[in-house]
Amino acid sequence: MKAIGYRTAGALDRDDALVDIELPCPVPEGRDILVQVAAISVNPVDTKIRKGVPAPEGEWKVLGWDVAGKVVDAGPQASLFRPGDEVFYSGTLLRPGANSEFHLVDERLVGRKPQTLSNAEAAALPLTAVTAWEMLFDRLDIRKSVPGAANAIVIIGGAGGVGSIAIQLVRALTDVTVIATASRPETRAWVKELRAHHVIDHSKPIAEQVAALNIGSPAFVFSTTETHRHLGEIIELIAPQGRFGLIDDPASLDVIGFKRKAVSIHWELMFTRSIYQTPDMDEQGKLLNEVSRLVDEGNVRTTITETFSPINAANLKKAHAILESGKAKGKVVLEGF
Repeated sequence: MKAIGYRTAGALDRDDALVDIELPCPVPEGRDILVQVAAISVNPVDTKIRKGVPAPEGEWKVLGWDVAGKVVDAGPQASLFRPGDEVFYSGTLLRPGANSEFHLVDERLVGRKPQTLSNAEAAALPLTAVTAWEMLFDRLDIRKSVPGAANAIVIIGGAGGVGSIAIQLVRALTDVTVIATASRPETRAWVKELRAHHVIDHSKPIAEQVAALNIGSPAFVFSTTETHRHLGEIIELIAPQGRFGLIDDPASLDVIGFKRKAVSIHWELMFTRSIYQTPDMDEQGKLLNEVSRLVDEGNVRTTITETFSPINAANLKKAHAILESGKAKGKVVLEGF
């Protein structure tokens, strides 16, 4: 089967940073299903691993954790899907990625593709939707109010992949006020299009802009990027007993400033359940089915903003370059081998 991989980790400007290769087609066992990949999307985790994680000796490293495609085979213990089913999902860090014609995945991580979306539109959603859902409803528990706080959430990096879906999930499933940050005219327009109640500029002091909204101190803050730059502002703006969550990887994070306000701090990694094979791993498939329902009912839209075709090393390099520019809006998708 066709695939895209690398052997040496490092910068994108090398000829061997991402290479078109041929690999054997995998065979499903246990609860695995074999999916024929129709579209993939690219996430920051792809670029981080490509830059820092070499392939095992003598092997290829294949990236890719967002898929839309069709089931073509299933392991003997699989019961949720059968050949012909259209699915979307994000896999696990512990297995080969989906930048390949066929991909194995545990069925518990898989949802049914929204019927109203194309494969490319659907591939934009899984990793960011799982990340946003788990942060909003499992970690920050935004359906539970904070006494005395404004029933509001500040989403830092509202125009990125996770921010784009987080805004929509908050609007579709709660009455929490969304304050999204965006610094450029095109990204400000994008988050307004996604129905953020307020948009502020994270290139300027955030706390002052939140205070100027005159709604009170927000109960929740969800930081998707550059947390180390905004930490002081977050500590200032969040309500006492508020809840703060982040998904990026600061080199260090001095959280002592949250103590006086008794703010709880939550980190989210959507791969945790699959890495540790937690008893509730099937929750990811269930929540993707909920996202699929919300899409088909018109309450959530795809966050795709750019598409390349076909799926090959040259186009994958273009997608990685967009993410590494720090100016990505929504999701970049590759479609079709």
